[in-house]
Amino acid sequence: MNHLIRPIEPRDVAAVVRLVYDLAEYERLAHECHLTAEQLSEALFGDRPALFGHVAADSDGDVAGFALWFLNFSTWDGVHGVYLEDLYVRPEHRGAGLGRALLGTLAQVCVERGYSRLQWSVLDWNEDALGFYKSLGAVPMDEWTVFRLAGEPLEQLGRTPAT
Repeated sequence: MNHLIRPIEPRDVAAVVRLVYDLAEYERLAHECHLTAEQLSEALFGDRPALFGHVAADSDGDVAGFALWFLNFSTWDGVHGVYLEDLYVRPEHRGAGLGRALLGTLAQVCVERGYSRLQWSVLDWNEDALGFYKSLGAVPMDEWTVFRLAGEPLEQLGRTPAT
């Protein structure tokens, strides 16, 4: 079945939320996923959207995969880039080129807008994803360590007055 890669539309939100939960389950982190359709809709279509996305949908509008992304900025290059937050294709649609097509669309966004990079994180144990990304010419940034501040430590630091 042919799929069209297109920007996410409001009618896709419920399907994308379901796929986010599928992704969380696949990544063994379902207990950490709390996304609602309202949150995703506001992030994508609210007054000041800061999240963007594309879907792979068939002619009936059924969503087989998605990419959610936002802008980052390279102070060294002096231009924006795209940070891919999540890419997911339903298992029964894998191998049909949808992941490549979604990433290709984001690469086109970068090229058309003069952005200097397309970047994302991958779980170390996800050998299929690592192999797929490397086959596209992506290189791991092994010398960098991702840090995250969340929950109580984030709140505690946020309550600390700046001096």
